[in-house]
Amino acid sequence: MSIVQKLKKNQFLFQQLVHRDFTKKYKRTVLGIAWSVLSPLLSLFVMNLVFSTLLGSEIEHYTIYLFSGQLIFSFFSDSTNQGMTSLLNNAEIFTKVNVPKYMFLFSQNVSSLINFGITLLVYFVFVLADGIVPTWKFLLLIYPVVCLVVFNLGMGLILSALYMFFRDIQYLYSIFTLLLMYMSAIFYSIEAFPQIGQNLFLLNPVYVYIRYFRKIVIDNTIPTVQFHLVAIGYALIAFGIGAWIYKKKNHSFLYYV
Repeated sequence: MSIVQKLKKNQFLFQQLVHRDFTKKYKRTVLGIAWSVLSPLLSLFVMNLVFSTLLGSEIEHYTIYLFSGQLIFSFFSDSTNQGMTSLLNNAEIFTKVNVPKYMFLFSQNVSSLINFGITLLVYFVFVLADGIVPTWKFLLLIYPVVCLVVFNLGMGLILSALYMFFRDIQYLYSIFTLLLMYMSAIFYSIEAFPQIGQNLFLLNPVYVYIRYFRKIVIDNTIPTVQFHLVAIGYALIAFGIGAWIYKKKNHSFLYYV
């Protein structure tokens, strides 16, 4: 039975999981779902305040440049951090009911995707306010979003499996994501680096997806075919490794909850 068929078979449970994961994040907060918009905006305001004077004068449409990086990185960070603990947090369910374990990770990713979609609408408002006129090329933004969703799922599969066996992974991953943030050129340009240094940034999948957004929105150019292949390549490799780990260790999870 394929993944799609299994999700369809457990459609009601999956819908309830998505609803639970999305609502519990803002449970008992005064502003509720509004935080999904306010949180990235406050982060954008702080980063813009700190870095615009130092770096913004050299980068065209710096607010959008910064927002593009923050938008993609926040989606990646939220999706993978929440996905990492999704399996263990739902151990009480899959130890009693025979359901696909990856369903808990997928529902968490859908919740993160909804948050991303809400923030993306705000992003486009900022794009218009900054004087950038949308073109048909904006439709191509679907491509990096789909690639990032698949990449996040793959990373989530890997991290959630590792977290079942090694709880320390959450502390190591927090350090890794902090390092990754500084290596993703969110608030600075890579133009000052030599060409070989600029090429090394392409080894960072998150930077690739950020760069795709900036090329379309700010530069009004379509990335090369090679760039498209790199973007989808990272996504498929991550998902393939994650799926392999789940298939190999699926039954072992029960012994570590």
